[in-house]
Amino acid sequence: MNADPIVVGGGIGGLTVALALARRGVGVTVVEQRTVLTEPGAGIQLSPNASRVLMDLGLGSAVGRRAVEPEQLTVHAMGSGRQLAAMPLGRAMRNRHGAPYWVVLRSDLHTVLLDAARSTPHIRLRIGRKAVDIHEGPLGAAVSVTGDRGQETLDTPLVIGADGLWSRVRETIAPAIPEFRGYIAWRATLPITDVPTELRGKQSRLWLGRDAHVVHYPVAGGRELNVVAIIASKTTIDGNAKPGDPAELKRRMRGCDSNLRKLIEAVPRWLLWPLHDLPPLPRWSHGNAVLIGDAAHPVLPFLAQGGALAIEDAAILAQLVVPEPGEMAVTSSTLATFEDIRKARAARVQNEARRNGSIYHMRWPLALARNVAMKRLGAEGFLARYDWLYGWTPQ
Repeated sequence: MNADPIVVGGGIGGLTVALALARRGVGVTVVEQRTVLTEPGAGIQLSPNASRVLMDLGLGSAVGRRAVEPEQLTVHAMGSGRQLAAMPLGRAMRNRHGAPYWVVLRSDLHTVLLDAARSTPHIRLRIGRKAVDIHEGPLGAAVSVTGDRGQETLDTPLVIGADGLWSRVRETIAPAIPEFRGYIAWRATLPITDVPTELRGKQSRLWLGRDAHVVHYPVAGGRELNVVAIIASKTTIDGNAKPGDPAELKRRMRGCDSNLRKLIEAVPRWLLWPLHDLPPLPRWSHGNAVLIGDAAHPVLPFLAQGGALAIEDAAILAQLVVPEPGEMAVTSSTLATFEDIRKARAARVQNEARRNGSIYHMRWPLALARNVAMKRLGAEGFLARYDWLYGWTPQ
């Protein structure tokens, strides 16, 4: 009989919550259906609200070696290339919020988390096991899993659903079907040596255009550039990480700034993701099961906070269910408190991300008004605008 909490999902959120619980002296079992643990996607941005949690877990040095700390974010008009605004990152972000703003390959971050989990005696990884049912059990809950050796039932005092957008655990708590939001993301990485000289350097760049935007930043210690082009689309595609036709994107970007066009033309392979999220769920927990990350509150990428919110969830949930080292406190009121603490913030981030999507893709003349407003905001205005987001701490 398993007396450990069970985390369903071995991605960034699942491994972070497992590590957070283990650091507080609690054994954890992670159930992951994949047999090869690689994290899909390209880059991820870890703003101070997320990086401080990873540092608190003792992972700062390991992540920092693989990440890049951009000096600033610059915003440009996609057509003319004109700079509209700039927000200092780097030292300014550390001084303001006490933690770095990192950009890193998702696979690099996942490797750090996985290495830490494998070296932690309190964590058991059950790879190649798929959770097929969650129900009540003698310890409070039970998870039925299948694998090469057939089906087994794991009894547990707590099930944590960290299984992403298409969560199986969510079906037992608050069934909901993710909604396509009218965007397709084109994602790629390429060697920094293939990037136009004008677009190299330790900074992130955001390009705003009609029904489209592009963001890019260095990753892998500065050896590669992560590029994401998000295009408005009335139709979705089937599945994630499908190859995209480079010629199609080149046609879409033919009227953009010459440096950005050169960058798009330099990418040999793109992978496509349709973008989804969910309206607020009526609940994130039921009985002894609870949702975190994209399973509870998927976020569009226009605020770069999907992974950060999952990391935040992990820190708060671990504090609540293990109030004292080695002592579990799993009750319906504990999980309700977790929801009370997290729901308003998650909803605000979701709404701000949707709003940014509309702002980024404005057409003329609204785009002109947006550009003027960005210029007037200035660097200090940009920093202050996101204090509520980046200044979060897990207390």
